[in-house]
Amino acid sequence: AYHNDRRLRVSSRKQLDETVIATGLPFIGKAGHTQALKELHQIMQRTPGIRRMGACSLDLAMVAAGQYDGYWERGLKPWDMAAGLLLVAEAGGKVTSIENDDSPMKTGELLATNLDLYPQLLDKLKIGN
Repeated sequence: AYHNDRRLRVSSRKQLDETVIATGLPFIGKAGHTQALKELHQIMQRTPGIRRMGACSLDLAMVAAGQYDGYWERGLKPWDMAAGLLLVAEAGGKVTSIENDDSPMKTGELLATNLDLYPQLLDKLKIGN
């Protein structure tokens, strides 16, 4: 994938304490809200920057362009993430479900980042549950 004739590449950061991570949070009272806050607490302990834009597709495009270092969210629909998953993969990133090896398109949850940050973020998200 390209933007203004420049190939998109995920960030090259290697440590969580150097990162800006994006997420989406369910509204209060919606399924998954408490879990999302626990995960957010875990990630905030290690990263200096958290962003919540509100559109999965845009967050994934920012990861693909290296402007965000990672993104996670649960409770998504396939149309929220389909194009963005492809962008991140084409930009050299890793995109998986959080809980298992199934496709995010099946599970509705995803973690997208570079290969170095992936195990660190996944570990923090699993601690939060």
